[in-house]
Amino acid sequence: MADKQTGVKEKGPTVESKIKDLFEIQRIDSEIDKIRTLRGELPLEVQDLEDELAGLETRIKNFEEEVKELESAISKKNNEIADAQGLIKKYQTQQDNVRNNREYDSLSKEIEFQTLEIQLCGKRIKEFSARLSDKKAMIEDSKTGFDDRIGDLEAKKKELDQIIAETQKEEEGLMATSEEIGKRIEGRLLSAYKRIRKNARNGLAVVSVERDACGGCFNRIPPQRQLDIRSRKKIIVCEYCGRVLVDPDIMSNDEPTS
Repeated sequence: MADKQTGVKEKGPTVESKIKDLFEIQRIDSEIDKIRTLRGELPLEVQDLEDELAGLETRIKNFEEEVKELESAISKKNNEIADAQGLIKKYQTQQDNVRNNREYDSLSKEIEFQTLEIQLCGKRIKEFSARLSDKKAMIEDSKTGFDDRIGDLEAKKKELDQIIAETQKEEEGLMATSEEIGKRIEGRLLSAYKRIRKNARNGLAVVSVERDACGGCFNRIPPQRQLDIRSRKKIIVCEYCGRVLVDPDIMSNDEPTS
């Protein structure tokens, strides 16, 4: 592309400048990684505790609903017992005024039936009461566990917030620098860098050659390939791990080896 005023063709970034930008963005991103490593597993631990608390809340709510249902069922059975007792009194009163044995026997059967109903209701109340007692115990255990986890969560959050507060300003500055360098790197190259970095265990997508070996996977680099790397005339990747290889003096003022 030519400058409209001078007519001189503008030069794009050199391969060496591209390599330097890749090396520099890797250096900055590695510093960001170190800061985030300081937080360790705290963010995940906080998330796990929050998920556990949400689960305990749901569990307690479900138990409380079951308690209400059992209390309602017990109340219903008590009402049925009261109704049956009322009928028994009614039938007993009627027995005093019967005109024959057949009516007396019929009322006796009704009394017997209502007595059985009372016994059945009593049995069901006993079952419901046992379940009710278990549910209430579970609620108490869950609430105790909930309170314990709340304490753990508050402690973890406090620890995490402290680390974030101590490193946030530095991290934000580094992230801004990383974004600024990223704007200088062509899209295809930046995408490749991010892809390699994402797949690399240590987050290193750009490494220098150290002791004749790749600084990422430590496989040996042939002498001729090392010369090509030092010449900085093309971007070279490790044939074993795919990381971009640079010479150790990339950010010094030394001239590249021809």
